[in-house]
Amino acid sequence: MQTLPDQDRRVEFARRLGFTTAVMLVVGSIIGSGIFKKPAVMAAQLGSGELLIAVWVIAGVMTMFGALTLAEIAGIIQAPGGQYVFFNRIYNRFVGYLYGWSTFSVYQSGSIAAIAYIFAEYFGYFFPPFRLSPALEAIHLHIPGVGDIFPLAHFGTKTVTILCIMFLTTVNYFGVRFGGLVQVTFTFLKVAAIAAIILLGFLLGHGSFEHFISVGPRTSNAGWLGAMLVAMSGAFWAYDGWVNITYVAGEVKEPQRIIPRALFVGTAIVITVYVLTNLAYLYVLPIDMMAKSQLVAADVAEKFLSRYGGAFVSASVMISTFGTANGTILATARVYYAMAKERLFFRKMEYIHPRYRTPGPSLFLQGIWASILTLSGTFDQITDQLIFVAWIFYALSGAGVFILRKKMADTPRPYRVWGYPVVPAFFVAFATVFVFYTLYSDVTSFSRGETPLINSVMGLIYVVIGIPGYIYWNRKRKTQQRESLST
Repeated sequence: MQTLPDQDRRVEFARRLGFTTAVMLVVGSIIGSGIFKKPAVMAAQLGSGELLIAVWVIAGVMTMFGALTLAEIAGIIQAPGGQYVFFNRIYNRFVGYLYGWSTFSVYQSGSIAAIAYIFAEYFGYFFPPFRLSPALEAIHLHIPGVGDIFPLAHFGTKTVTILCIMFLTTVNYFGVRFGGLVQVTFTFLKVAAIAAIILLGFLLGHGSFEHFISVGPRTSNAGWLGAMLVAMSGAFWAYDGWVNITYVAGEVKEPQRIIPRALFVGTAIVITVYVLTNLAYLYVLPIDMMAKSQLVAADVAEKFLSRYGGAFVSASVMISTFGTANGTILATARVYYAMAKERLFFRKMEYIHPRYRTPGPSLFLQGIWASILTLSGTFDQITDQLIFVAWIFYALSGAGVFILRKKMADTPRPYRVWGYPVVPAFFVAFATVFVFYTLYSDVTSFSRGETPLINSVMGLIYVVIGIPGYIYWNRKRKTQQRESLST
């Protein structure tokens, strides 16, 4: 892609996103594949309808606490790049860089890959994917102490995944307004589809309210509390994406007012939708049947749509994941732009198209890396890796509110976090416990041979490999500053 002269690099983002689009970006970035995929896994982990609903409520409350906490920071720092800029201001350039690099290496690029992968899986319901020979699909890469990766397994599905990623990358290259229109449209469609599952499940699902209180055997050796903490990872994946609105702060009208409101309203909508959806699942299917279901939403839909249930749910999931992947792609590329402006990433990522006002190189680099991650693992592997990394930085974000109350005490705050200091303190404590327990659980399961990959450790590897990049870019930046001062 052609690089413009230096004077043309000063092109700025256009503030074109209003409150409705901002809320749709929050809702659309959160609701994706998780609500269709994770409840069955969580049901197997918990063995209890009561605990299942409790996990979704607790995870939702924690997400709301995080959104309320981050909203205060977003209200006083509105530069493009979201949390990357936040960490620079709150801590230092190194912490900011680690977040930005993690966003690129595993967190948001991994989200794009995982979401698009589920789109491709359900696309296969209508158009079955091609398969490579068993010998080719068995080719694998062994990482000592971590596990095996099979890049050519399910290659047909992965091909559709990559095509989806690159198509949406191209859509967002042609303007935030175009990408925003896609976001609003598909968010409305996905919420409508989920609402249909909820209503028809209760009206025509021939279920029972007794399923809500039935308790089966729990599969976790750590008891009900350990089972809940393990199941939280699936719920947090389904709730993830709420920070995406902060990445496009430079393109939101009146960001101090709109971003906090959009975070609160959007997160509240998602919590309501998720709890009602799981209640509908439980009403139709008892917990033991949910645990055995490969596609729980499809099994529920078959109760009221018979043989058309699978087609309805497959189309719903495709709509949902398409919109979520679009929202994540639209928002996250702004992080790499912000890093490049700070001279801590490839300089080409600083380029903004003068006509479309979009960071083209950042978008396409993100799309290429997300495509590579698609080849590296499965849906569950990628999501577990990125959620572990994400919650490390969520804990740091929550702590940042306390730091900014001292560092920027006199800065006007259009929004102050509700329940301060209890809400942000509780969020930080919960996030810290979740991170450490996840690492402990992963290592323990791997040592017992129960899992083929230590996903949390793999996530940390993606973070650590970026440190040499910081050393290189930071030295280069300092050298350029010295040369500039000497001339």
